Amino acid sequence: MTLPIDPTQIEPEDYGEHQTTLEMDHEAAIEFVRDVCTDVGFGIPVEFSPSEMLNEKVDADRDPYYVLGACNPAVADAVLDVTPKMGGLFPCNMVIWEEEPGQQRVYHVSIMKIGRLLGIAPDDEAMQGIVDQTGELVAETFERLEAA
Repeated sequence: MTLPIDPTQIEPEDYGEHQTTLEMDHEAAIEFVRDVCTDVGFGIPVEFSPSEMLNEKVDADRDPYYVLGACNPAVADAVLDVTPKMGGLFPCNMVIWEEEPGQQRVYHVSIMKIGRLLGIAPDDEAMQGIVDQTGELVAETFERLEAA
């Protein structure tokens, strides 16, 4: 299969990549990220541990890996008014994995920017406002995580 785009030409800023490292154990990192997300205006309607599931179901022997599905209801409502297709990318995930004991990576990409890159969402003023709003929430989240 040939990709219709060249991924090497897309910069992390184009898809809203953010990441940081937390010096704490995995469970503490999950709680900390959850608390920070909630403080900046995200709810966490879904969360799960792919590593636990895979270790149980296919004996994967994976290190701790956790997904917090973050959602700001006002932003979600606004983007669904722009295009209901964006629901296919919901929620905005904050992923936490253990790089080594006591060191956790927190990773996020912007579903709003990805939706626009893929043509799921329009590249117009209304969508730009949503991208800006979520970008501010995510930036504040990572500023607080990095200050820890």
